[in-house]
Amino acid sequence: MNKGELIDAVKGALGEGATKKQAEDAVKAVLDSIAAGIKKSGSVQLIGFGSFVVRKRAARTGRNPKTGESIKIKASKTVGFKPSSAIKAGLK
Repeated sequence: MNKGELIDAVKGALGEGATKKQAEDAVKAVLDSIAAGIKKSGSVQLIGFGSFVVRKRAARTGRNPKTGESIKIKASKTVGFKPSSAIKAGLK
């Protein structure tokens, strides 16, 4: 599912009176709120869905695939997602 399909699904869930613009605004508000929560506290936990957490990547040595030359990759931060047990159980 991509963002457009998510917007269509939200529009359907909101009912007949909902417009695509309202659904798009709702999706944008949720995604912006998750991003702001991650920035502020380092994690966002949605009970029954999962948790978004900031993870640290250590500095490491990599290889340029084109030349084979060794390069140093700086330490960085990324966002990880850990699904809830309910979501995991639904995948079986």
